[in-house]
Amino acid sequence: MSDLFRVPCVVMRGGTSRAVFIKENDLPSDKTLRDQTILSIFGSPDVRQIDGIAGADPLTSKLAIIGPPSRPDADVDYTFGQVSITDAYIDYSGNCGNISSGVGPFAIDESMVRATEPVTMV
Repeated sequence: MSDLFRVPCVVMRGGTSRAVFIKENDLPSDKTLRDQTILSIFGSPDVRQIDGIAGADPLTSKLAIIGPPSRPDADVDYTFGQVSITDAYIDYSGNCGNISSGVGPFAIDESMVRATEPVTMV
């Protein structure tokens, strides 16, 4: 990628795991460009991920994309991605329960969901 641009993100724990959380609207809408951008953020493919913010291990190369809800009965949409360290590939077919537990707090912190007392359900 020749052009540099800023992509706000949060490195956040969810349970025993951590992931890079990114708002869907902060990523390119074109899926190929989106994945190239994400791979660049992680420094992949490179087993050491020297040029990225991932941890050079598949267990620390997790992604959470949080977007506006596509259904009326949801507060947000969540897409999990496992970023490869050896190939230019992101696997969107799985899920991570630990990272799922960070979706609500991220959505609240990023003002995607309004916090209410005493409990906010997301």
